[in-house]
Amino acid sequence: MILTFKFLRKAGYSLGCQWTIFCPLARLSFAQCTPRMHSSSYRRPGVLPDNTPPWKNVDFNFKKSIEEVKKHFGLLKKEIVDHWTGPEGRPLIEHLLEQTRVIWEFRSQQDLEQWVVSSDQEIGGKSETYLKLSKNSQTALLYGTLNTSVPHDGETRYSGYCSLRSKMPQGAFNHRKHHDWSSFNALHLRIRGDGRPWMVNLGTEMYFSHQKDDLYNYFMFTRGGPYWQDVKIPFSKFFLSSRGRIQDDQHPAWLDKINTLGFTLGDKADGPFQLEIDFIGVCIDRAHTEEFAYEKYKRNP
Repeated sequence: MILTFKFLRKAGYSLGCQWTIFCPLARLSFAQCTPRMHSSSYRRPGVLPDNTPPWKNVDFNFKKSIEEVKKHFGLLKKEIVDHWTGPEGRPLIEHLLEQTRVIWEFRSQQDLEQWVVSSDQEIGGKSETYLKLSKNSQTALLYGTLNTSVPHDGETRYSGYCSLRSKMPQGAFNHRKHHDWSSFNALHLRIRGDGRPWMVNLGTEMYFSHQKDDLYNYFMFTRGGPYWQDVKIPFSKFFLSSRGRIQDDQHPAWLDKINTLGFTLGDKADGPFQLEIDFIGVCIDRAHTEEFAYEKYKRNP
């Protein structure tokens, strides 16, 4: 029980604050790209709260329990070996000389299981989004239909978004892990889109409950057509937002504490869309020396 309360406090279940500057697409990004363990307090109008005790949702299966224990002890063994080998299980010299790193590829159904798709159907909207392997099983295809029709519930005012988000990495016994991209300065993607603009979202680890809704956002513009597009976005370009509102107090993202990466479409253009992704990685761009693109305000002592 004590561990449960500690987990809830760490997850940051508390009331948020209010902000003044508003970015509509960032607000849509926040709705579906926040990690699931930071559960939202949103509940559709007329829907009663779910007060089911957590223990009733547990599947008490002895055989599965033994398999899970074996699995997690295997992960624990791998983490111990990797720790003694070097950073992230690689020799130190290899880690220091690394120029690029592919984080996600899409070559099998198992690769797709590392991602979560969602849309405004969770708030009563009519948009649809799907994720599947392409015909040659070498890329991921995100497709669907965007619909900005607002649900008639008397409360929702905006609708029309679709999103894709990576799952938070977990280690042995489901302890939280993070992506460490502190050795790189740019996000590298190889994509093929239909000309629509997307919002790229970085979810980082936060230590205070009022920061649980924070995301770092930047825009990605697809060209359309049959040709592949290599996109490099410097991490210094990502701006801080919370609940979709751009913050006055801007500061760089903690690249050693990256939890999730996500993409959100919300350009208010009804109709079909598709985004094909070959790989997602990080790299070092020697030509880019900027530390942070936005003014950082210094508070009075």
